Amino acid sequence: MGTLLHFSEDPTIPLFRPHVVAASDEREPLVWAVDEEHAPSYWFPRDCPRACCWAGHSVAAEGAGLLALGGARRLHAIEARWLDRVRNCRLYVYTFDASPFRLKIADAGYWVAHCDVKPLSVNPVGDLLARHAEGEIELRIVQNLWPLIDAIIASGLEFSIIRKANAQPRGAMT
Repeated sequence: MGTLLHFSEDPTIPLFRPHVVAASDEREPLVWAVDEEHAPSYWFPRDCPRACCWAGHSVAAEGAGLLALGGARRLHAIEARWLDRVRNCRLYVYTFDASPFRLKIADAGYWVAHCDVKPLSVNPVGDLLARHAEGEIELRIVQNLWPLIDAIIASGLEFSIIRKANAQPRGAMT
């Protein structure tokens, strides 16, 4: 593993220091990074709730049906109320040397370091909607994420559900 990534709306971070992430059950101070394979799940404003799924090595009929609707091998979904924030987000990708990191959660591509980490570079991600199109990722806009989250979990697809605490409650529409 050569490099790892971190996404932020702040382009001015000179040094990443280990800290406890409020949204995590992890209580150990860490610097978090993600590998390139899982990076598309972070092409969103930080607090944006999203459901992401993709085809793994084998895909069950339910998963194939979910992805086949849009013809992509990867699907991301957000609630409609977040669309303007996605459009207006100025997101940056930090690149790290992978050597101080260890793999934390393989299925999510999460890596952690226990020490301060200086980024190798920081670059704008650009237009997030265009980034999805270029990556051949279906971006689905829904009124409520929960029905899709349930379908994704039942589908057999690989998935990442991020910031679901910020989603509308089950059954709420707009």
